[in-house]
Amino acid sequence: MNKPQNRPYILGMLAGFGAISLSVAFFFILYRAQALGDVVRQIKDILMPFVYGGVIAYLLRPMCNKYSGFFSRILPQKQKKWAEPIALTLSMLSGALIVYVLIIMMVPQLVDSIVSIWNSLPGEVEDLFNWFQEKYGDSEELQQILAYLNTSYDTIYDAVDTWAENTLVPYISNIVSGVGMGVMRVLNFLMDFLIGIIAALYLLANRNLFKRQGALLIRAALKPRWAELVIEEIKFVDKMFGGFIEGKIVDSLIIGVLCYIGCSILKFPNALLVSAIVGVTNVIPFFGPFLGAIPATLLILIENPIQALWFVIFVFALQQLDGNVIGPLILGDATGVSSFWVLFSILLFGGLWGLVGMVVAVPLFAVIYDLIRRLVFRGLRKQGCEDTLTEYRQYRAGKK
Repeated sequence: MNKPQNRPYILGMLAGFGAISLSVAFFFILYRAQALGDVVRQIKDILMPFVYGGVIAYLLRPMCNKYSGFFSRILPQKQKKWAEPIALTLSMLSGALIVYVLIIMMVPQLVDSIVSIWNSLPGEVEDLFNWFQEKYGDSEELQQILAYLNTSYDTIYDAVDTWAENTLVPYISNIVSGVGMGVMRVLNFLMDFLIGIIAALYLLANRNLFKRQGALLIRAALKPRWAELVIEEIKFVDKMFGGFIEGKIVDSLIIGVLCYIGCSILKFPNALLVSAIVGVTNVIPFFGPFLGAIPATLLILIENPIQALWFVIFVFALQQLDGNVIGPLILGDATGVSSFWVLFSILLFGGLWGLVGMVVAVPLFAVIYDLIRRLVFRGLRKQGCEDTLTEYRQYRAGKK
């Protein structure tokens, strides 16, 4: 039996052994970081179809639940077993119909815009050249530059030939190989997406079963108090993400329709394509209106610069309407995150994960913010700082 006076030495030995073990493990991870990264990427590539399927199933789940509840109410008792299969079928068809409508709205308009730009480009270049000649044709400096170019033709030709041989040809080869790799990536994406649709069917069909299995797993692994806390936090995450994304989609749909009505009344060119761009990019909080306005304005600018200016004013007014009236009515204070933290979260997660990060930034940060808030409040209560907590809540209530 260990003597009490030896206990500090034993604890010190264990602490030293633990520190050495952690150091060895840390340096091993650093040494094998590239191999571990390759393994993680390989696992990610394998599981990517299930990621697509999970996203599709999560977006279609509210629609599937509403269909299921509706048919469970109207079908006779003996036919209620068909409510789930009908709901699953209709939700998948509804999702496919929405995607199809977006494609037929955007693709023909996009093709027409590209063809129109391509056809008008020679005339625009000629008009620019004629304007330049009229404006600066009699300039002595311009005549000197043209004379220098004429006398230096051979030198310029040799320089261009050398540049084409040493730079342009290898660059084109890289482009060709890059196109080949791009085609393979597109094919892999299509394959993963098709498998993801199949996975989404299984996830939607078994969503209630997976929900109960997850609750059983959490309650089996954790003590009752912690299990309830985890389940409560998962419900909060689901409420935050589901409510925000659904509200943003509805909000963006309304903005797209209003934009199309306004563009049609004001006779802006490419009204359908412009409205689709504005509506789709509006899903991104804060920066979405600007991201959508830039390409939409360029499309109008090519055909009519004056109308492009009016379109900028129109989009600004539309986004003010969305930010002050439509958005608050649909979303309310769904996240409870201030404007500063909205901007911070979009920049942070957008920098980490790109466009996807910008879309999920606000609800994800709201979850992190709520978790930190609960931990801070719990720590204040344990420290006996109830007065500080009460003062903070009064301050927040006064700010509102």
